[in-house]
Amino acid sequence: MKTHLKKIALLGLIALFISCNDDDGDSTTSQTITEIAAGNPNLTSLVAALDRAGLTATLDGNTEYTVFAPTNAAFNSFLQANNFATLQDVPVPLLQQVLLNHVVSGEFTSGELSTGYVKTLGKGDASASNTLSMFVNTANGVVLNGGTTNGGASVTTRDVQAKNGVVHIVDGVIGLPTVVNHAIANPNFSILVQALTRADQPDFVGILSGTANSPFTVFAPTDTAFGDLLTELNAPGLSAIAQATLEKTLKYHVVTGANVLSTSLSAGPVDTFAGEEFTVSLTDGAKITDANARVSTITYTDVQASNGVIHVLNKVLLPSL
Repeated sequence: MKTHLKKIALLGLIALFISCNDDDGDSTTSQTITEIAAGNPNLTSLVAALDRAGLTATLDGNTEYTVFAPTNAAFNSFLQANNFATLQDVPVPLLQQVLLNHVVSGEFTSGELSTGYVKTLGKGDASASNTLSMFVNTANGVVLNGGTTNGGASVTTRDVQAKNGVVHIVDGVIGLPTVVNHAIANPNFSILVQALTRADQPDFVGILSGTANSPFTVFAPTDTAFGDLLTELNAPGLSAIAQATLEKTLKYHVVTGANVLSTSLSAGPVDTFAGEEFTVSLTDGAKITDANARVSTITYTDVQASNGVIHVLNKVLLPSL
C-alpha cells in the first residue's frame, strides 16, 4: 500500500511540474517579440515606432532575433536630442535604420553575450552591403556602443524570452554610430581617443563624425600598439609627441572618400588623409608597410560605422617626419 501511495504522489508531482511548464510557455514563450513589446506599457513608443517604420511583421515571424528594446523615456530623450517633436517627425528611412540597429540575428541571452562586436540589421550611408557593427561590453553589466553618453545604451532588463528570440530592455535609443562613436565605445582604443582629442589637434572628432570627405576607412591602432610606439620612440607619454608629428600620424591612418572593406583591400600603395602613401600587402594576411618600412598587421576588420569602416592595427603607422 505504501509503495502504491508513493507512486500516486510521484505521478501527481510530475503532472504538477508539466502543468507549471505549460502555463509558463503560454504566458511568455508563446508570444513573439512584437507581442511582448505590445504588452509592456513601458515600450509603447517602440511599438509605435515599429508600426510607423513598417517593421512590426519583421519581429512577429519565425526568424529568431535578439532585440535591444528602448523604453518610452529613451525614445523621449532621442526625440529631444535630435530636435523631433514626435515620432511622426522622424523620417521613415532614418527610423527604419535606427530600429534595425537594435536588432541582431539569432538569439543571444545575456549570458551568451561577450565583450566584442556583433552585427546589427541596420545600415548607414557608408556601405550598402556591410551592416552596422555594435560594440558589446560585458565588463560591468551589458553596455552597447559605449552607453547613452556615446549614442548607445545599457541593458536594464535582461532575457525577456520570446518564441522567436529574446528581448533586452535598454535605457537609450542606439543611434547610427560614426567611426568616432566606435572608437570611444571600445576601451582598447582609449589612447587613440586621447590622441584624437588632444587640445592642440584639429577637430578630429568633428571631422570623423561628419560627412565631408566621408566615407572614411580608418586603420585604428590599439592601446598596446600605442604603448609599443612610445617605447620605440623612448617617449614617456603621448604628451611628449610634438603637435605636428601627432597630427600627421593620425591623418596617416585615415583614407577619405572610401569605405574599403577587407574583401576589397588590394595590394599596393594607398593615399591617406596625410597626403602620403602607405603600402598594403596581402601575403600571409593583410599587412601595411609605412613610410619607415615598419610593418603593421591588420588584426580585426570591417567594424562598420554609418560614415565609414574601421580596421584594427597592432602597430602605429608612422609617416615620413
